Amino acid sequence: MYSYIEERIASLRKVEQTREERLYKSYPRMNKSEKRTVLEEYHPDYVESACETLRLGVNKGDKVIKEFASLLYGKPIISDKVINLDNPDYETDVLVIGGGGAGAAAAITAKERGADVLIVTKLRMGDSNTVMAEGGIQAADGPNDSPAIHYIDAFGGGGYAAKPQLLKKLVLEAPEAIAWLTGLGVVFDKNADGEPVTSHGGGTSKKRMHACRDFTGLEIMRTLKSEVSCRGIPVAEYSSAVEIIKDENGNAAGAVLMNTETGGFSLAKAKTVIIATGGAGRLHCQGFPTSNHYGATADGLVIAYRSGAKLICADTLQYHPTGVAEPSALYGNLVTEKARSLGAQLVNKDGAAFVNPLETRDVTAAAIIRECKIGNGIKTANGFGVWLDTPMIEKINGDGTIEKRLPSTFRTFERAGIDVRKEPIAVYPTLHYQNGGIEIDENCEAVGVKNLFACGEAAGGIHGRNRLMGNSLADIIVFGRTAGRVAADRAKNIRVGKLTLGHAENFTKELEKAGVKPVCLSPEILGKATLNKSFD
Repeated sequence: MYSYIEERIASLRKVEQTREERLYKSYPRMNKSEKRTVLEEYHPDYVESACETLRLGVNKGDKVIKEFASLLYGKPIISDKVINLDNPDYETDVLVIGGGGAGAAAAITAKERGADVLIVTKLRMGDSNTVMAEGGIQAADGPNDSPAIHYIDAFGGGGYAAKPQLLKKLVLEAPEAIAWLTGLGVVFDKNADGEPVTSHGGGTSKKRMHACRDFTGLEIMRTLKSEVSCRGIPVAEYSSAVEIIKDENGNAAGAVLMNTETGGFSLAKAKTVIIATGGAGRLHCQGFPTSNHYGATADGLVIAYRSGAKLICADTLQYHPTGVAEPSALYGNLVTEKARSLGAQLVNKDGAAFVNPLETRDVTAAAIIRECKIGNGIKTANGFGVWLDTPMIEKINGDGTIEKRLPSTFRTFERAGIDVRKEPIAVYPTLHYQNGGIEIDENCEAVGVKNLFACGEAAGGIHGRNRLMGNSLADIIVFGRTAGRVAADRAKNIRVGKLTLGHAENFTKELEKAGVKPVCLSPEILGKATLNKSFD
C-alpha cells in the first residue's frame, strides 16, 4: 500500500466500510437548477478574475481566459527579425501545422486527394494530447443508438453553446471515422463474437464509447503516424510555427517556422494552411495542474488571431474531474473517465458518494471542488482531493476487470505503490481541454481568413462550453479529414500572390494604439517565451 498520513488512512477505512452499502445505491443525477448552482459557485470558468475583455483584434469586447489574453497581447517572436519572404525553404500545396491526431488525419486525407503535403510540428511527430486520450471515441453506430441521440447528449452537455452545424457534422460522420480508423489498422475492443465492446461516458445516454482498452488515443496515433510514414508525407520536426504568412490578397499562404533546438528561422510557402496545434493545458491557467503534453501552449490561437481569424468560446476550459492528487509523481495525470463508467465512485473523506459518476465533466469537477471547499475533501501532499473508489469496479464486474479493461491505469499506479484493485485513488480536477478555439465553418475554414483551416483542439465551436468524453477523438478524425480534403481541393485552383507579414506588423501597431504593453513573447515555445521577461 502507498504510504499515506494517518488522517488519510482513517479516511480510507471509512471508504472501505461504506463500500458494501454504496454497491446497492445510486447517487441521483442533478436537475438543471442544481447543475447551474454548482457550476456558478465552484467551477473555475466562473471565477470572475479568470477572464478579461479583449481590447483589440476581431474579438474585441469578448471575454477570454487571462492566460490566453497575455499571449494574444504578446510581442511577436519575429518582431525584431529579418524574414526574407522571397526565398522560402519549403513550398507545398497544403501546410499542416501540428503533428498530433488531427494534423495526421488532415495530412493523410490531403495526400489521398493528390496534394503535396508538409507537416511541421514543434516537437516530434505524434507528441500530442492524442496519445494521452485513454477512454475511447464516441460514435453512434449501435442498434439502439443514433446520431440524433448523440447530438442531444453532446449539445446539452456543452451548455447548448456548440455551433449546431458543426456538432451535426461530428455526430453524423463519427461512425465513418471508426470505419476509417479500423481500415487503417486501429484495433478496437471486441467481444468473443466480434461485436464492438462499448461503454458509457459522462453525459451519455447510450453506450457508444469505442475503446482500445485504456490507451485508445495511443493506438490511434500509432496507426496514423505509421500511415503518414508509409505514404511518404514529409515531416519537419522541432519546427514551431510562430507566424502565419499571408499573400497580397489577404489569404493564408504559409508560415514562419522557428527551430525549437537552434532558434533559427525558416519559411514554408503553401497554397493552403491547416492549423492543428492542439490546446492550452500547459499554460496552467489559474494554477491548475494539467494532463496535457508539453507543447500545449495555445499556439494556434495566437498565430491565427494575429492573422485576423476569429475565436469562439475562448473564455472556457475543461477541467477533467479525476486528475491525480497524490502521489506527487503522478500529480495532474489523468484517471480516465472510463473508470467511472465501469463503476468507480467518487466519495468524500467520510466515504459518502456526493455526485453521480456519469455527470458531465464540468458538473463533476465543480462537485469535487465543492466537497473540498466545504471541508469534505482529503488533505493531500499537493492540496486537497477526494477518493475515486476504483475497487468498486471489480465488486461490480468481477475480478480481473481492471487489468483487462484498464491495464495502463493499473500498471501506472502499481509502479507508484498503489493497487487500484484494492485501494482508491486521490483525485482533484486537472486542466484538460481547450473548449474554445479558432472559429470554423463546416469546411473547417477559419472565420475571417481565407485558405486558413483549423481542426482538432485548436478549432472551436464544435463542443460548446464543455466536451463529452470520447468526442475529442471523434473530432480530430472527422474535422481533420474534412480540413485535409477541402484544403487539398482548394489548393488545385490557387495561385499564391506576393507574400507579406503586414498583418503581424499591423497587429503590433494596434497593440500600441490600444495602450497595451506586451508582457511576454508569443506564441509560447515550451514555456520559454513567458519565462523571458527581459525581452525589451
